[in-house]
Amino acid sequence: MPVLLLALLIALVLLPFVLLVLMPLMLVQRYRVGSARRKARPWMSTLSIVLMAVSAIGFLVGAAITAVWIPNAFAGAAAGIAVGTGLGVLGLLRTRWEATPATLHYTPNRWLVLLVTLMVAARVVYGLWRSWQAAQAGVYGTDLVLAFGIPQSLAVGGTVIGYYIAYASGVRGRIREWEKRPLRAM
Repeated sequence: MPVLLLALLIALVLLPFVLLVLMPLMLVQRYRVGSARRKARPWMSTLSIVLMAVSAIGFLVGAAITAVWIPNAFAGAAAGIAVGTGLGVLGLLRTRWEATPATLHYTPNRWLVLLVTLMVAARVVYGLWRSWQAAQAGVYGTDLVLAFGIPQSLAVGGTVIGYYIAYASGVRGRIREWEKRPLRAM
């Protein structure tokens, strides 16, 4: 039993280092999957809208609670969602659609997918750098929680959430239009 507990403890300690080492691979995969051609499925876009809306509600509630202690936390989150919504609309305008009699496919704009992926990557790198700075600041008596750039972090998170809500809503609308098309006899 102690060996199993020790192995679990070692795994928990090593997990952050493994994730840090695998982060570049995860970001490359995020970009590859995000920019791939996809079949437009109504249930998938509806599920994306519902899950991202639940995420946005939880995100904004969390930001509102955080704003009690951290100034501008809610404003950063709300601004991020607004910017992300604009990016999502731009993404829909730049998406390539391929309609056939049987299916509808779409390919998201690679540059916007890259932008969102780079935003996530930049936030991870910034978080690591700020963690290091905050640890040093804690030694010198600076308030640790204020040193992390929380409003900016919430703005980036909100941008990603807003982007995916707007994009999934637009995909669902495009699918609905495609389903209403007049069918031709063969």
